[in-house]
Amino acid sequence: MGQLDADNRFLRAAFEQAIKSYDEGGLPIGAVMVENGTIIAAGHNRRVQEGDPIAHGEIDCFRKAGRRPRYDGVTLYTTLSPCMMCSGTILQFGVKRVVVGENRNFLGNIDFLRSHGVDVCLVDDADCIALMKRFIQEHPELWDEDIAGRRSV
Repeated sequence: MGQLDADNRFLRAAFEQAIKSYDEGGLPIGAVMVENGTIIAAGHNRRVQEGDPIAHGEIDCFRKAGRRPRYDGVTLYTTLSPCMMCSGTILQFGVKRVVVGENRNFLGNIDFLRSHGVDVCLVDDADCIALMKRFIQEHPELWDEDIAGRRSV
């Protein structure tokens, strides 16, 4: 299996996490962490479900991965471009590669990550774009709360 095929397969797994959050009434953002071709952790945004303002999809995925001596051998797949908090976590733990489903609904911090040496692959996935757009239209107040009023599109 080539890298593109693997990236698409693992991004699908992150998208399934986003759907899970959406079905729970939360923000549809999912993430998976992959090492040596295997998913080692999966998470999704739980801000609404747990009343936790920092329970973003990427953070939930890091929590599920648990303590590790190093993260530089993993790839993080996320359905939406990471916010500054999640980008800081990526840098803090030395993740070297991030695959992003989309940045049309939220620009996030791809350039920031790249400027710090992270290899970021932006897929521009139609399903990720459509799901987030649908959520924003259905729940603009939750989206506004999540991005603290900062519009990026």
